[in-house]
Amino acid sequence: MKKIIIKMIPVAFVGMMAMPAAHAADGATLFQEAGCAACHQVDKKRMGPMFKDVAAKYKGQEGAEEQLFNKVRAGGAGNWGNIPMPPNPPERVSDEELHTIVKWILTL
Repeated sequence: MKKIIIKMIPVAFVGMMAMPAAHAADGATLFQEAGCAACHQVDKKRMGPMFKDVAAKYKGQEGAEEQLFNKVRAGGAGNWGNIPMPPNPPERVSDEELHTIVKWILTL
């Protein structure tokens, strides 16, 4: 019996690795949780651009996801007006979460 359990441990571990994270969320949910909604909306201009405009600007561009990811991560100003967007460090939003948000924005 002990040998069977020991042999099953690697199988169980691989199975756990394949399961999605318990807190995995979609881009719209992460957008709210990360605080992006304080400055952005999907279809209304706030301090930052509406995400439908962002999606339209990047539509069909090769490397758009990585480019937008880098802009959101670093922050900046001048692309959409004079109000700067603060950086979004990994301590605030992980790379995985930020990629999920960016992918969602690009689908709008």
